Amino acid sequence: MSTTRRIVAFCVVLLLLGAADAKKDAAKDKSAWRPLFDGKTLKGWKTAEFGAHGEPKVEKGQIIIPMGDPLSGVTREKDDVPHINYEVSLEAQRVEGDDFFVGLTFPVKDSHASLILGGWSGGVCGISSIDGFDASENGTTSYQKFERGKWYKVRLRVTADRIETWLNDEQIVNADIREKKISTRIEVEPSKPFGLATYMTTGAIKDLKIRELTPEEVKSAAAAGEDGDDKRN
Repeated sequence: MSTTRRIVAFCVVLLLLGAADAKKDAAKDKSAWRPLFDGKTLKGWKTAEFGAHGEPKVEKGQIIIPMGDPLSGVTREKDDVPHINYEVSLEAQRVEGDDFFVGLTFPVKDSHASLILGGWSGGVCGISSIDGFDASENGTTSYQKFERGKWYKVRLRVTADRIETWLNDEQIVNADIREKKISTRIEVEPSKPFGLATYMTTGAIKDLKIRELTPEEVKSAAAAGEDGDDKRN
């Protein structure tokens, strides 16, 4: 091989390696956590028009969702979040009231669902709705004790096969959604495409962020989900 050909071949190899590294960096960037709340303003958000709702505001780095009659909330101004293979993380607190202080409505492929924490007068948690059954009456239902003024860490994962939720690092939802109809209750329609709501309760939200899963994480989540499948769903 001539010197010129060797140089050309070497350059081609460098270009291919550079393209591969760029692809890895792009995937890494997508899988990094992206804040959905800047801690100072409600930029990117709007008040969910429930009617007889309170006006959300920002205080001390927190989104304060005031008590409504019955619902108050905020929703994204644009549909700017993934619809599949992603995670959401936040911290939430029940400030006043006795019903759900987290009503997180989120995309699931071409539909939406809601994660409810502390509903039905205090302790019911789950996903609304699966095959028409809401968080109080399907296989995701659990009962948790929530204290006013205490922060709770919440993590939600959505893949093509399942919806999972962790509360303070303990998994409370592992729902197989294959061949299931996913929807929201009609009352929270104003929360779409991605929103937070409370029911006759004042709630506080902070450290709200989102990220896309890597292909490896999607495969790992599928395998782990099968191992811990909730057969009630």
